[in-house]
Amino acid sequence: MAAKNNTEVIIDGKVYTLSGYESQEYLQKVATYINDKIAEFKMLDEYKRIPSDMRSTLLALNIADDYFKAKNQVEKLEQDLEVKDREIYDLKHELISNQIRMESDAKSLKDLEKENKELLLNKTRLEATLEDALLGKVDKLEKPEKTEKPEEKKAVHTEEKKEEKPSGKKA
Repeated sequence: MAAKNNTEVIIDGKVYTLSGYESQEYLQKVATYINDKIAEFKMLDEYKRIPSDMRSTLLALNIADDYFKAKNQVEKLEQDLEVKDREIYDLKHELISNQIRMESDAKSLKDLEKENKELLLNKTRLEATLEDALLGKVDKLEKPEKTEKPEEKKAVHTEEKKEEKPSGKKA
């Protein structure tokens, strides 16, 4: 336990010895606060006409008022802090959820890109197969025209020659 401090302070022109476990600076601060309150009241004309015991009561009431206002402010700040802590917790939870969702989406995207690549390769293979099949049919259709039977060729030449001979006799 810390040692008890004794500090002499001046309050309303009188010297008092304050004792406490707080620092001497803190005890001086308390005395300064009391002196400021007394000085605040002394500025009021009505305060000077009030009996001494009522002055002390008025001072005590005013200090109690300051205390409860400060206490209410502290409670409000603590409530605000709790709300902010909950908001931070919710945001962290949302962030983690979004990170998990993003990782899942990235995996899905990678899987879909892989599947798309496979489908494009399959499409290319199928197009090549179709092209080969169509070219094969075209080749088969063209081959009979190119490979005419020799008899047909002779018949065509013979008919051409027969047509030429009659015109030659007349001339």
